[in-house]
Amino acid sequence: MNADSRPEISSFEPTPTRRRLLGTVAAGTLAGVTGGLGGVGTGRATPARQQAAVVPGGPSIGLETVADGLEEPIDFAAPAGDDRWFVLERAGQVYVVDDDGSRDEPFIDIADRMTPVEGEQGALGLAFHPEFADNGRFYLRYSEPPTEETPDPYSHNAVLSEFTATDDGSSGDPDSERQLISEPEPQSNHNGGAVAFGPDGYLYASLGDGGKGGDAGTGHAEDWYDANEGGNGQDVTENLLGSVLRIDVDGESDGKPYGIPEDNPLVGEEGLDEHFAWGFRNPWRMGFSNGELYVADVGQSEYEEVDIVENGGNYGWNVREGTHCYGTSGDSCPSSTPESVRGGEPLIDPVIEYPHVRDGQPVGVSVIGGYVYDGSVDALSGQYVFGDYLFGGSAVGALFAATPSDGDDLWSFTKLDVATTDDGELNGALIAIGRDNDDELYALTRGDDGGGVHRLVPASDASGGSGNRTDAGTTGTSTGMAARANGTAGGAAAGESEATSGAGSAGTGATGGSGNETTSSNGPGFGVVAALAGLAAVGARRLGGRE
Repeated sequence: MNADSRPEISSFEPTPTRRRLLGTVAAGTLAGVTGGLGGVGTGRATPARQQAAVVPGGPSIGLETVADGLEEPIDFAAPAGDDRWFVLERAGQVYVVDDDGSRDEPFIDIADRMTPVEGEQGALGLAFHPEFADNGRFYLRYSEPPTEETPDPYSHNAVLSEFTATDDGSSGDPDSERQLISEPEPQSNHNGGAVAFGPDGYLYASLGDGGKGGDAGTGHAEDWYDANEGGNGQDVTENLLGSVLRIDVDGESDGKPYGIPEDNPLVGEEGLDEHFAWGFRNPWRMGFSNGELYVADVGQSEYEEVDIVENGGNYGWNVREGTHCYGTSGDSCPSSTPESVRGGEPLIDPVIEYPHVRDGQPVGVSVIGGYVYDGSVDALSGQYVFGDYLFGGSAVGALFAATPSDGDDLWSFTKLDVATTDDGELNGALIAIGRDNDDELYALTRGDDGGGVHRLVPASDASGGSGNRTDAGTTGTSTGMAARANGTAGGAAAGESEATSGAGSAGTGATGGSGNETTSSNGPGFGVVAALAGLAAVGARRLGGRE
């Protein structure tokens, strides 16, 4: 898939809907697609299940919808010591979901300080302070319009801000904003956006490489690797892009409104002290499981990957894409930096990788990170649950479960079957995966009927009827969201996976060549799905930002 060959896909035109909670999901509620997106009671033009041979089938699960009527749910958070869940909309609102219902009014709305919600810009990440119950502090990652300090012609600023809840905790105060980081972004895409507190109490935040394609062009620093142009992913001195950052929100240092953990890898060394790990393209979603940080890094043209991120780790971009050389004419590229660059640090391989196309069959287009499972579905216990934005050339995403391997082998994974739908598929594009305080996981999706939050439950517990979880109002699905596309689908967004992640494993030999890619996008990244009536394949690749 050439970086410049995808049509731009514009956003949904949201229609007014009401937020409500549902107790169970009817068998047809998540079942069908009309014109390539999720609808009610209709058949799919091309069921994603036809691609079953590309990714082996795994356990069956149920999906219980806990909130729908949303527009574009982008993140999910559950503060410690609080029985509420919080859902972030890309448009800048945070909504409360709990056992008493979902409020129509947002917990906080920051749309007034954001860029227009287009491309990969918007509200991107939400995290609550570990002591939120006592201090009321929470954190949002969003896109801010250029300021006087933003270099020309940069696109916007990537902002990480702290906010405080009201005394009774019922809402967030927009006027309490304390901006921690404002990093200029040269292009509109590859913004990362995930934020999470680690077990060490520090705040971790992901930033993409700055956009466009190949980590090159305006705003992309030159790095040590001369074979490829640019390289914010490999540079740690010029900016904070292409990295996972770690800061202490309870401290201050050198005039900054946050502290620097003393064991951050570049403290006292050449480079910016905020960096925790680097070598990323678009680390869209990340989270901690069993004390380890899992980062899903959306690939450029051929491979998607999931990394277990270590202090000071270099994950290879833009020297490597997954375990493979990127952009070079042959198959040879470095496996480490030169000795003159931080002592010759290794370029660390992912634990999960899958190519976009295998044996001519598309698999996925943008990896969606998740968590090691410890919830109520016994069949998933101990497996890393993740997914992809759009699966198998269809207009819906997929959930996967990976089994950790011994040694350095890439992890094998399977595709989960959704027992609560007629065809076993999700109801729309998969945008994110959330986790609550009971370690239950939630799929955040967006389809023709809008956005929803769905809890993973045992297939045996899934109900065949649809009804309200509370007395919030109406049963069934939400009002549909209108979709529009200003490009034409030139084929499915390239994707692929297999029994063992990575090309050439599991005995099938994935090819994953970029020559299979026939569509393009400017790189909007997360849940803006193109619905082209009558087409089974959707030329949308919002998460990866192939330009």
